[in-house]
Amino acid sequence: MLDKIKIKLQYLLPKQCITQMAGWFANKKAGWLTQFVIQAFAKAYNVNMSEAKNSSFQAYPTFNEFFIRPLKDEARPIISGDCQLALPADGTISQLGEIREEQIIQAKGHYYTIEALLAGQYQLAEQFRNGQFVTTYLSPKDYHRVHMPCDGVLREMIYVPGDLFSVSPLTAANIPNLFARNERVICLFDTAFGPMAQILVGATIVGSIETVWSGCVTPPREGIIKRWVYPAQGEEGAVSLQKGEEMGLFKLGSTVINLFAPNQIQFANNLYSGSHTRMGELLAHTITHVITKDEEQTEHTDTP
Repeated sequence: MLDKIKIKLQYLLPKQCITQMAGWFANKKAGWLTQFVIQAFAKAYNVNMSEAKNSSFQAYPTFNEFFIRPLKDEARPIISGDCQLALPADGTISQLGEIREEQIIQAKGHYYTIEALLAGQYQLAEQFRNGQFVTTYLSPKDYHRVHMPCDGVLREMIYVPGDLFSVSPLTAANIPNLFARNERVICLFDTAFGPMAQILVGATIVGSIETVWSGCVTPPREGIIKRWVYPAQGEEGAVSLQKGEEMGLFKLGSTVINLFAPNQIQFANNLYSGSHTRMGELLAHTITHVITKDEEQTEHTDTP
C-alpha cells in the first residue's frame, strides 16, 4: 500500500518546482543551517567521509559542495589493462546485459527502446542495436562524480528535456519508460572498440548535471533538445578523455546508462543486477581479449 502511494505521488507532485527549490537551497551558504543539514544527511545515509579529499564537514559551505566532494587520489584505483573497461561510478547496477534488437530492460516486466532513450536519433540508435548496456543507480550516500570506463574522444553531446521522476529501484520497477522519459544528457564517444554512449539521467531534486568540458548543462531547463558536435581526434578543440578521468557529475543523485556496440565487450563475470560498484574496478573486457585464469579468479573475489 505504501509503495502504491509513493508511486502515485510521483505523478502528482510538482517535481520541477521541488527540484528548483532543492537546487536553490543546496547552493546557499546558510551557515549553521547548512552544517546541520550536511551532518544530518551524512548520518542518515552513513556517508563515508574518510574517503573524501577533505573529511571535515566545515570545509563545505554549501550542501552542493559537500555532495560533489572529490575523493582522495588513492581512494579509487583505476583498473589498468588496455583490454579492460572500468566501472564509471559508485552505486548499484540496476540492470546489465544484451540489448535485444533495440529493447533495453528497465526492471522486471518493463522495457524501453534505444531510440526512445536517444531522443529519436534512429541512426545513432542503430549503432547500439544488439549491443550491450549497463545501468548504474547512484544512491544518496554514493560518490557523485562520473568517470570514463575507457579512453574516448567526445563526438557529440545531446541535452534532452523531460520529466524528473525519481530513479530509485521502486520507481524503476513501476513507471514505464522511466529513463526515456526523464531529463538526460547523452554523451557519445569514439573509442578503440567502437562508439560508446554515457548517459546522465536527471531525477527529482537533481539540481544540476555538469560535464567537465561544458560545465553546467542543466539548468536552465528550456524545454528543447540541444545538440553539440565536437572535433574529431587530432583536430583543434577535440575533447579527449582517458580511462578513469572524470567526465561529469550530479548535484544530487541519479543514474548513469552506458551503451556499447555489438560484439565489442563482455561484462565481468562477477557483475549482476544488484551488484554494488566502485568506480575504477573492472566493468568489462573487450571481446577479443582472452580472460586468463588469474583474471577470472580476481573477478570472483568480491562475489557474495
